[in-house]
Formats: sequence, C-alpha cells, structure tokens
Amino acid sequence: MDPLTIAVLSASMITGLGAAGWAGLRAWNGWLELKRFELSQTVGDRNLPPATGRIEMADLRERVRKLEAIAAGIDI
Repeated sequence: MDPLTIAVLSASMITGLGAAGWAGLRAWNGWLELKRFELSQTVGDRNLPPATGRIEMADLRERVRKLEAIAAGIDI
C-alpha cells in the first residue's frame, strides 16, 4: 500500500473513533443528567401519589374485586 492510502485510512479511523467517543460521552452525560434529575425530584414534584397511596389503592381495588366476586356468587 502506498503512504497516501495508509494516511487516509488512519485519518478515517481516527475520525471514526473520535465521533464514537464523542457520541459515547454525550450519551453518558445524558444518562447522568437523567439520574441527577431523578435524585433531585421528590415524589410530589412528579405529580405521582406517594407509594403508600398507590399501595392502599391497590388494596382497595383488590377488596372491591373480591366483594364483587362474592356478590356475583363466584368463589375466588
């Protein structure tokens, strides 16, 4: 191979590795920002009920489902 071909291939590889590294760092930065956002937000700020409220709602739904089954005469 002649030196020009080797130089072009080397430059292409270096450019490709640089672009891949840059994309990887951008992805890493985005992931860190996401985790930083998750840690800084409280449950109330995300417009979600507290976990205990969700658990209580699930329990109430289960009780209602059982009562409806009893009322319909179905054994669970």
